[in-house]
Amino acid sequence: MISEEVIKDMVQQIVEKMVIDKKQRDVENNLPKTNVNKQSMECVNDEKLKDLTAIQIQDYFAVPDPDNKEAYLELKQNTPARVGIWRTGPRYPTNTLLRFRADHAVAMDAVFTYVSEELLEEMGLFSVSTLCRDKDEYMTRPDLGRKFSQESIETIKEKCIKSPQVQIYVSDGLSSTAIEANIKDILPSIMQGLKNYGLKVGTPFFVSHGRVPAMDVISEVLDAEVTVVLIGERPGLATGESMSCYMAYGGKVGMPESRRTVISNIHRGGTSATEAGAHIAEIVKEMIEQKASGLELKL
Repeated sequence: MISEEVIKDMVQQIVEKMVIDKKQRDVENNLPKTNVNKQSMECVNDEKLKDLTAIQIQDYFAVPDPDNKEAYLELKQNTPARVGIWRTGPRYPTNTLLRFRADHAVAMDAVFTYVSEELLEEMGLFSVSTLCRDKDEYMTRPDLGRKFSQESIETIKEKCIKSPQVQIYVSDGLSSTAIEANIKDILPSIMQGLKNYGLKVGTPFFVSHGRVPAMDVISEVLDAEVTVVLIGERPGLATGESMSCYMAYGGKVGMPESRRTVISNIHRGGTSATEAGAHIAEIVKEMIEQKASGLELKL
């Protein structure tokens, strides 16, 4: 049984706390107001911040007092691996960590941004999409990135030349950045090379949310002898601009991956787009002559 005195003490404590809380709120209400939106705008103003990705990772060197800096830098020129980035105890130094985060952001942007409509118009490429509705679905449903709606198939049939020797198309894949960086150089190079070899080329176009096996559907729809797709590679921390080219002779839905021929690492730090274009045209010529691709193609 609680005594009357105990109850009085409890009530008094509650009342005192209520009074203290009220005084605290009054003090806070009398403080000068700050413009939160203005502070937020000032926080996101990054015009004076350095672009950490402007320096090539091969030129980034953070080892203090190295015994042979020249040899170390020469080693770095032969690999995009993160060597010579140093540490603070078991952790990265601040600048090294920020560079890692910046390169990771570049990779994320490559995956989740879209190829600009202006670029597609400039290159004269009409656009269709696979069954994926957005980037999130593209990442989680690879199977939908291999299929087209009947409407998209009809658009391809309507706008493309039927039964070409070579059908080329472009796809964002896992890096729209790769398309933006390379397509202006590589596509004209391939087209010129195929023209020089006297090959009949179909109508180039663009596929959004595309996976590599989507080329097999296009090959069947257009009855192409050789199908070529220029597609963005999965980006890493070294670059977000790397593109691949997949080629197949007589592509069919469900065919084994061993029937594809691929050239990868197409970017300014690997095989240049112009050089790759000339090489692709030569390989396509060999495919048509040998009527083969993938492991069956002898190069």
